[in-house]
Amino acid sequence: MTSSNAESGSSAVPTPKVAMELVPNDEYSQYLLRARSEMFTVFRGMVETVSQITLIFNEGRDMVLTSLVSYGDNGLIFELGASADMNKKALQASKLFGVTQLQKVEVQFILRGLKQTEIDGNPAFHAELPDSILRLQRRENYRLMTPIARPLKCKINFTSGDGSEYAVEAQVADISGTGIRLSGLPLDMPLETGMELSGCSVEFREVGSIKATLFLRWLEESVNRSGARSNRAGCEFVNLPRQMATLIQRYIFKVERERKARESGLG
Repeated sequence: MTSSNAESGSSAVPTPKVAMELVPNDEYSQYLLRARSEMFTVFRGMVETVSQITLIFNEGRDMVLTSLVSYGDNGLIFELGASADMNKKALQASKLFGVTQLQKVEVQFILRGLKQTEIDGNPAFHAELPDSILRLQRRENYRLMTPIARPLKCKINFTSGDGSEYAVEAQVADISGTGIRLSGLPLDMPLETGMELSGCSVEFREVGSIKATLFLRWLEESVNRSGARSNRAGCEFVNLPRQMATLIQRYIFKVERERKARESGLG
């Protein structure tokens, strides 16, 4: 059982390995919080805001949605997830990747296993304190270049100026939990920066699909090798529900896992 939210002590520890797998360690090492007092400040924010935390394990195949109940020198206490079966799997996992957002800043950390405990008579998860926390500003969210061999498509239900409706399918060039870059948009599609595109959807193979509203940040014309012209655009998700952001994270894990398997000769 952990102690109450007492903030004391400080220790420097190594960079977490999984964080280095998700973002370039040299470029982002300045965003690692290693001192216990610094990590406790982040944990306090999670408790006070009841932040929803996604714990991903089994190399991205499974996940549990939870929240932090308390923290202290003896570790962390999390609520159990909604699925008893998934909770059981989480307890068997030796490593879990945690991700959440705190004041629009993404927070990532690694847990080296969970144990079942109780708090106020209710079952809960207990975890040792992570070695460190990676805190990323929105612009630094990990962005995945989508596989060329298996292109990802974004369907946009568009309403033109005369009120007619039609669907446009664009290729997803890259994606993160906060935004998406599209290519292959028709030149005659009336787009301009600052507009919102509602009714957009992306289907992720074997993971699920999301529906979202996109805010058009930038737009530019491009020409491919065959000379065909089209537009490409950078878009931000508007109020994307947490469960859909989690699906994107799960897709990123899946693609990265497959890429590493191919590189090691296992795929």
